[in-house]
Order: sequence, then C-alpha cells, then structure tokens
Amino acid sequence: MNDEARITLTVPDHVDMTDIVGPSDTVLHAIADAFAARITVRGNLIILSGDSLEVQSLTALFGDLIKMAASGTAPTVDDALRAVELLRQGEFAPSILREDILLTYRGRAIRPKTAGQKRYVDAIRSNTVTFGIGPAGTGKTYLAMAMAVAALKRKDVNRIILTRPVVEAGENLGFLPGTLTEKVDPYIRPLYDALFDMTDMERARDLIDRGVIEIAPLAFMRGRTFNDSFIILDEAQNTTPEQMKMFLTRLGFNSKMVVTGDITQLDLPRGLSGLKSVQSVLQDVDDIAFCTLTGRDVVRHNLVARIVEAYERAAAKEQGSRS
Repeated sequence: MNDEARITLTVPDHVDMTDIVGPSDTVLHAIADAFAARITVRGNLIILSGDSLEVQSLTALFGDLIKMAASGTAPTVDDALRAVELLRQGEFAPSILREDILLTYRGRAIRPKTAGQKRYVDAIRSNTVTFGIGPAGTGKTYLAMAMAVAALKRKDVNRIILTRPVVEAGENLGFLPGTLTEKVDPYIRPLYDALFDMTDMERARDLIDRGVIEIAPLAFMRGRTFNDSFIILDEAQNTTPEQMKMFLTRLGFNSKMVVTGDITQLDLPRGLSGLKSVQSVLQDVDDIAFCTLTGRDVVRHNLVARIVEAYERAAAKEQGSRS
C-alpha cells in the first residue's frame, strides 16, 4: 500500500479560483470523480491528501491548471479529462503538453492536447517525412499547419505548400462553370480556413499573393521540386499510389513533408488508395515516420469522439465477422 501524503497548493492572488475549478465547480468535480484522493479548496488554497501517487498526479494536474488560468486561459472540463487520461496512461505529465507550437495572431496558443498528438508533433520535428493517419477531429491537418506556420515564422523554411487531391464526384472539372480557381476552391477551402485561424487574413492573403504560401490541388505539384519548403498533403486517402509517389518525390533540400489522411473516409471511385499502400512500401525507410491517431485523440466536441469510437467498434466487428 502506498504512503499517505498531503500537499497544499497556493493559487496566486491574481488568478481567480473560479477559472481553475470551473463554473459551479464543474472542472473540480470532473477531477474529483477520477481520483480517490481528497481535494479541498479553501480560499486560494488547494489541499490534496490521500494516496501519495494520486497526490503526486493531482499536484502535476492542478499545477498545470493554475498555469493555464494564470496565462488567461480558463481550463474546461474537457481539458481536465484529457489531462486525467494522460496521467492514467502514464505517458506524459500534463505540463509537457503545454509546450506551444504557435501563438495565433489573436494570442491563442496552439499545442498538442493528447498523448497521440504529442507523438505526432514530435515525429514532425524529428523526421523529414511524417504520415499522420486518423479520424476526423484528431488535429492531423491543423497541427501540421501550425508546425508549418511556426517554421515559416522562424525562417526555417521560405515557403509553405498546402495541397489536396481533387476527387470529382460525378462531374468533370472541365465541364463545371467558372474559372479554374473557382472550380477547385471548394476542395481546398478547408486549408484556407485553418490558415486564416492562425494568421491574420490580410497577412495570409499577402503571403499567398507573393507565393510564400501556395494552396493548390495535387495535380499542380507534378514536375516540380520544393526546396526550403514545408509541404502538407491533406486528405491523402484520396490519392492513387501513382499520385502518392509523385508527391513524395517532389521533396527538395531543407524541406519537410507531412501527409495526412483518414483511410476510413475514402472517396476514390475505384482503385487502391495511395495512403493505404504507402506504409508497406516505406515502413523501413529512415527519416520517415508513421503516426496513427485514434478516437482518443479527438479534441472536438465530446460527441465527435463518441461517434468516432462507435464507427471504430463497428469496423472491428465487421472485420471480425469476415475472418
């Protein structure tokens, strides 16, 4: 049996305790429900007592929540539950995840929020080519975009290239009305949305006009080589193996590539997905990382995580019935 311990944390006077415990103590209750140790709040004091290992975990957790509140970001119940999950996994202290990737023009910090996202970000830092594979809401594209914008701001790269395959749903682009830009804009609009969330729209437009940031369909990448660039291929499950090879061989000197996709969201009318086949081809090649994100890494609305988990269970059940 572990020893009993008691630790008292003092919240700085300039930090509102309500920002830490949540409205109607919702954050505090979420944490208390996950631990047997006692949590007592008195004035600006948080008193933790009980099993020494639990008290140690709670000390790290509340220390992180205090830092969040002191920085002007009030922790939410979701923040607390994700921190509890990380402590349960024993992989990372919550404070490790607080390493900022990028501060947006609004002053909001972008950082990994789950253990899987942390591994993904670390893989991008450590490898020239990184594959981020997982369901919607796991931050695959958003975190890659943040890493790209941060690299551009640090002048590690001179350009950002953002691309997606254009998968036509029953209509040929040549027969659709409008200019080429108008035809492909709906396909690449999500990339614009993510970019404008991180960078002032006027500034982003200027960078796009000057070619510092290029957002274009995958077909526009053929025959080019990108040096000093951060290149992101989104929705890669909709590439063919030939397109995937074409994209990867665009890599130039002093560049990084991130390939993101969800192999369960395949829109290709026929044929094999380049994202499905690429891991077996490149898994033993140095400086290439494959990161798989799951429903546990979903950081959108809680219902999104439950939807993803339900689909994962259904897929596993179907696969089991086939075998």
